[in-house]
Amino acid sequence: MSQQGHPSGGLTGWESFPREALPSLCTEGLCTHHCSSRPKMPVAQLLLLACLVWGLEARTAQLQKANDPSGRCQYTFSVASPSESSCPEQSQATSAIQDLQRDSSAQRADLESTKARLSSLEGILHQLALGQAAGPSQTHEGLQRELGTLRREREQLETKTRELEVAYNNLLRDKSALEEEKRRLEEENADLAQRLESRSQEAARLRKGQCPQAHSSSQDVPPGSREVSKWNVETMNFQELKSELTEVPASRILKESPSGHPENEEGDPGCGELVWVGEPLTLRRAETIAGKYGVWMRDPEPASPHTPETTWRIDTVGTDIRQVFEYDRVPQFLQGYPSKVHVLPRPLESTGAVVYRGSLYFQGAESRTLVRYELTTEAVKAEKELPGAGYHGQFPYSWGGYTDIDLAVDETGLWVIYSTQGAKGAIVLSRLNPESLALEQTWETNIRKQSVANAFLICGRLYTVSSYSSPDATVNFAYDTATGRSKALSVPFKNRYKYSSMVDYNPLEKKLFAWDNFNMVTYDIRLSKM
Repeated sequence: MSQQGHPSGGLTGWESFPREALPSLCTEGLCTHHCSSRPKMPVAQLLLLACLVWGLEARTAQLQKANDPSGRCQYTFSVASPSESSCPEQSQATSAIQDLQRDSSAQRADLESTKARLSSLEGILHQLALGQAAGPSQTHEGLQRELGTLRREREQLETKTRELEVAYNNLLRDKSALEEEKRRLEEENADLAQRLESRSQEAARLRKGQCPQAHSSSQDVPPGSREVSKWNVETMNFQELKSELTEVPASRILKESPSGHPENEEGDPGCGELVWVGEPLTLRRAETIAGKYGVWMRDPEPASPHTPETTWRIDTVGTDIRQVFEYDRVPQFLQGYPSKVHVLPRPLESTGAVVYRGSLYFQGAESRTLVRYELTTEAVKAEKELPGAGYHGQFPYSWGGYTDIDLAVDETGLWVIYSTQGAKGAIVLSRLNPESLALEQTWETNIRKQSVANAFLICGRLYTVSSYSSPDATVNFAYDTATGRSKALSVPFKNRYKYSSMVDYNPLEKKLFAWDNFNMVTYDIRLSKM
């Protein structure tokens, strides 16, 4: 530290400075004195002497005297540092200061982190204190709730396990029932095959005129029944053949061709008016409730690899009907073993589907759209909306079942039976192009569609069935597309199982195919010239 002399010649502040403070001032290196041009020598000498004496006693000191640039006398003394061998340079001092600043920043960051941890610990302690204040009752209640939840989950799992066990037992029961039904159907099939063979043999004998002789005497035979008395009345075959012989007058029966199909006098096979429908022959029964209603069919003009024996079947109970079961051979169909299952790209509606020339034709669900599905490529080849046709319950047959649109096949081609608002519910009949589904020709009849149970075509003539449930129904109307006229009929038709949901004609086999309350049946028919 430097003290400059006052201009008046005295030492400013030194005269009154206590002497006992001089050692400390010298120790701190404050013994540098500046004298004016007129110093007080005794005082200055004493002060310098005291500093020198104390400095010699304490540590080594140096005294210098020189004039400053203004001409004043200046005394300077210095004391060596007790801890530093040399003074640091300015750059080193700056680096040291920066290190101190960094150390200070790091310490400040550590302090902030410590404060944050302390705050966190204080929060945890506060929560613990609140938990202790709440008491053990709330903790116990929380555990009880958790335990209750776990118990409920366990009960739900046990309930599901019991339900699965019940379902499994039901499946086993159903399996046993199906196996029993299968055995029963196989026995029925064998019996039917035996009966069919017996009837074939009997028919062959009839053609040869070798009728069996009855053992009863002529007195037991009513007058006028001499020919019938030649039959063995105790056999089942007689009862069936008697029905055939007595149901239709002989004058109306056409001469049969060697193939077994009727032919008219001109020799053209097949066509004539329907005069007789035989008893239903049951081929098989559907296995599940989905088969209460359905449709089954064979292709009258099959395309390879299918044959006239290939059979298709669709169970139509449900809202998303897409499965079509295919059977390559009749035994597979009778035993219920499909060779293939088609899954249609869109659901069909009701029992109006047919197979013709290698394609399945059906009505799209909840629409008036007709669809042609090719069975070999499993692809939709054509779709066509039927103009103005009622659908989904607008103009069904009397049994319901959304049978508004019914496709059919006969000797002349592919047909569709339906009604429109313009026809006021009367049956409208259109012939279709089997490739494009375009309408080729249309007829409007005077037969109310909802008053009949089913309809089918034979040789361009439309026939209707009076009832779907009466055991003794009739084919009650015929409409001839060649003349545009309709007529009433009364040809007996048996609903053996009292719920016929489908009746179609197969022009190749000359039979009616029907689905009667789970059962797939056929009817033989007879035609005569009009």
